[in-house]
Amino acid sequence: MPRIQGLQDLEALRQRLLGSSAKQKQTLVLCCGTGCQASGCGKVLTAFRREIERRGMADQLSIRVTGCHGFCEQGPLAVLEPSGIFYCHLKPEDVPEIVAETVRSGRVVERLLYVDPASGERIQREAAIPFYRRQERILLDQNRRISPTSLDDYLAAGGYTALASVLGERSPEEVIEEIRASGLRGRGGGGFPTGRKWAACRAAPGEPKYVICNADEGDPGAYMDRSLLEGNPFAVIEGMTIGAYAIGARKGYIYVRNEYPLALAHAEKAVRCSEQAGLLGSGILGTDLDFSIRIARGAGAFVAGESTALMAAIEGRVSEPRPKDVHTVEDGLWNRPTNLNNVETWANVPHIINRGAAWFASKGSEHSKGTKIFALTGRVQNTGLVEVPMGTTLRQIVYDIGGGANNGSAVKAVQTGGPSGGCLPVERFDLPVDFETLAEAGSMVGSGGMVVMDERTCMVDVARYFLEFLQDESCGKCVPCRVGIGRMLEIVTAICQGKGEPKHLDLLEELAETVAETSLCALGKTAPNPVISTLRYFRDEYEAHIREKRCPAGVCRALITYRIDPERCTGCGACLKACPHGAVSGEKKELHAIDAETCTRCGICAEVCRFEAVVLE
Repeated sequence: MPRIQGLQDLEALRQRLLGSSAKQKQTLVLCCGTGCQASGCGKVLTAFRREIERRGMADQLSIRVTGCHGFCEQGPLAVLEPSGIFYCHLKPEDVPEIVAETVRSGRVVERLLYVDPASGERIQREAAIPFYRRQERILLDQNRRISPTSLDDYLAAGGYTALASVLGERSPEEVIEEIRASGLRGRGGGGFPTGRKWAACRAAPGEPKYVICNADEGDPGAYMDRSLLEGNPFAVIEGMTIGAYAIGARKGYIYVRNEYPLALAHAEKAVRCSEQAGLLGSGILGTDLDFSIRIARGAGAFVAGESTALMAAIEGRVSEPRPKDVHTVEDGLWNRPTNLNNVETWANVPHIINRGAAWFASKGSEHSKGTKIFALTGRVQNTGLVEVPMGTTLRQIVYDIGGGANNGSAVKAVQTGGPSGGCLPVERFDLPVDFETLAEAGSMVGSGGMVVMDERTCMVDVARYFLEFLQDESCGKCVPCRVGIGRMLEIVTAICQGKGEPKHLDLLEELAETVAETSLCALGKTAPNPVISTLRYFRDEYEAHIREKRCPAGVCRALITYRIDPERCTGCGACLKACPHGAVSGEKKELHAIDAETCTRCGICAEVCRFEAVVLE
């Protein structure tokens, strides 16, 4: 691609690209994000390319390989444009039928359509599927419109219009004011006003200044930033370049954990393409703006997502946080003013510049503006990435979009904000999801993880799991986090093992308060949230474990016993054959029994029994 010298060059190139794409009759938009790759989309893509070549249909059908569409559990999935027909759970052997029936003849292959679990209805078009219909997809919508490493696709979709308008029409101060007026807040967990951070970094003395994109997403079950960087790295680069112009930075870093190979590859290629086109480097778009980006690979430490720890890692030091008596906008990377935002925050910037602060501020709640992407996982019908206006209720996300529990059991709670977030019971599902409301309820928005739990979930065990994760990920620099999390884990583990005492609950609350108030960084300060929230909303489960030596959900092995109901047992022998420890005895067609001393409480006998004769005591 020739070097783009200015707005006129950019617009002329865009029109040529749009004219070329308009000649194509049909396009198959195939999701090839990490989730669909794990489901086999690579083989489906190969099958489509071979079938198109075999039939000589290259002039009738093109393939657009894209990043994540969001509906991950339905992958591999594809949408045929312009009809909008949505096919899911694709296999290579489905391809000839799709090409012959749908592409050539216009007939729908019914068996490949999405089936709504609530109604049993087969739905033809993507836009009519409840999972998509009830979202407001701004960032995620771009994922399906471009191939991730195609600068041509991004330009044709309006990419770099925001940067060109900024460089040609606005001063740095005007750009900062636009971001401030939009109400954009950091999407990485802290929720700090983005415009205020930019202004502080611009005003800070010292050169050079830096901008950083934090793509070190370490929350279990969270993959919002990963999917954005995989699917549309150019939007992140454009947002960072606008931020660099506004702040006065000349160099930027995208910090990506090494476990994200696809995000790394796409980001690296997008940087190279942008440099070749004159959209990064020196004299961007024919102006005097010089800005370059380097990719920094993270080693996978959860604590490296904290701003000062991340900067230490870029500098080549151990990723440990430092006290924030001086903020990083004044004393950051190499002791210079540094502005750090996460992937989703940067990706919002071009949209705000193009559509205006008022457009962005019109979405969301009073103090939390715009849309937010959540990774909806756990025991819910529709898992995937969900983009909704801030202020949408938990009930709308879990039930209207997520479809409720996936196994007939009732939803019990949702954990928001990652391992340092809180667990909210179904009685609180009418709460709007915004920064202040969730914090008041004992949880947090965080980066956007959202794990749904049903009645089979033990909330004491949930607290134990997250404490175990946080202990493993603690850098150990400060005593409250290093010792306090470990001590809380010891107590909660004892409760799960039936060794808890009533005094432990008061001790847990005291420890949690101390760790939250005295830890050095946000990891330690928020680590007690799973304990505090489960004690607040599910105290009865803790008391059942301690006083009755019983796990109500039947999860904690030390507190459960399996027995065989004589009225239901048919003597089929399924449990006897499945038991790996020989704890089941009985003759064919006679009542079976479980030896409590031999039983390890693995639950396999209950899983294989078709008559529900294996029950918990």
